[in-house]
Amino acid sequence: MKGRVVVGMSGGVDSSLAAALLLEEGYEVIGVTLNLWPEEEPGVIQERGGCCGLGAVFDARAVAFRLGIPYYVLNLRQEFEAHVVRPFALQYARGKTPNPCVLCNRFIKFDAFLERALELGADYVATGHYARKEWRDGRWHLLKAVDQRKDQSYALYAISQEQLARALFPLGNFTKDEVRRMAAERRLHTAFKPDSQELCFVATGKYAEEVGRRHPEALREGIIRHVNGEVLGTHRGIAHYTVGQRRGLGVAAGEPLYVVHLDEAANEVWVGPEEYLYRDGLIAEDLHLVAMTEEELKEKLPLRVEVRIRYRGEPRPASIVEVEGTRVRLRFHEPARAVTPGQAAVFYMGDEVLGGATIAAALPHPAQKVTVLSGS
Repeated sequence: MKGRVVVGMSGGVDSSLAAALLLEEGYEVIGVTLNLWPEEEPGVIQERGGCCGLGAVFDARAVAFRLGIPYYVLNLRQEFEAHVVRPFALQYARGKTPNPCVLCNRFIKFDAFLERALELGADYVATGHYARKEWRDGRWHLLKAVDQRKDQSYALYAISQEQLARALFPLGNFTKDEVRRMAAERRLHTAFKPDSQELCFVATGKYAEEVGRRHPEALREGIIRHVNGEVLGTHRGIAHYTVGQRRGLGVAAGEPLYVVHLDEAANEVWVGPEEYLYRDGLIAEDLHLVAMTEEELKEKLPLRVEVRIRYRGEPRPASIVEVEGTRVRLRFHEPARAVTPGQAAVFYMGDEVLGGATIAAALPHPAQKVTVLSGS
């Protein structure tokens, strides 16, 4: 045996095959599905799809039975509520657009889940993430997956050296097509199950309703203001909007308008022509580095990198120009569109994830002579 590994089984094809491959490689495998949704909504969890519903439990259990491995459901509801759902709702109420997958990986899958797995005597935890790791120069390095279309390294940037040492990513060297084919060859009934697309803890897909339930002020009506200062109309609540949004604004104008800024303090949605979506740089906070220390990063400044400013965004050439504690300033080599506070900015060098941080502000370029955008 190579060791005991607890596999997080979401009921999908990826985690199903991850468990199968590790078993074939000689690991002692235990399958676990995380029960994350609060118990006070029992009717919702039964209808819920994706990785949080009873359907996920049924599918994961069936795969575990097929593989002949022990299977359990682990209750992490309180941790998920505290570290994912509440921060997500609070940031949306403040006009930010957080990425819950980043929070879940950081605080649940590679923190609370890993801690429980170690209590079970596990040597590792494994997931169906499309990512890779590599031991080099006395440190673990996090790398993109071979399948660039499915790469999930963006959502893993906050993983620590200790966590990465205990993490296994069996799918990192395979494409999605290969994964489905291999799952079918092993007669795993999840082989052709569609990928989950919805926000896992919002059953209806209407996240603004969930935010408003927790923070009613996020659904207060307010002003829609043009970047020239003109009041154009009334918005339905700041939780309904995000930077870059065009549809659903409910205002008429002689040109297409986009959300360019959310002013939570004034409860105003600022809109403007598309050119105002383009920014020269960003300031991000809560910096996490994977295999590099802050001192090593500072010695290399300005450091040319590629940065993703959203989960499926294309990597953009940029330079990290300043680091102060956990705060980082970055300049794009060409203006970037829809830099959204609350999203993660993840820094790459080739296939390697250097680290990332949460976008706090977008830096306007000199042509944008608007007070609200300066330092917004």
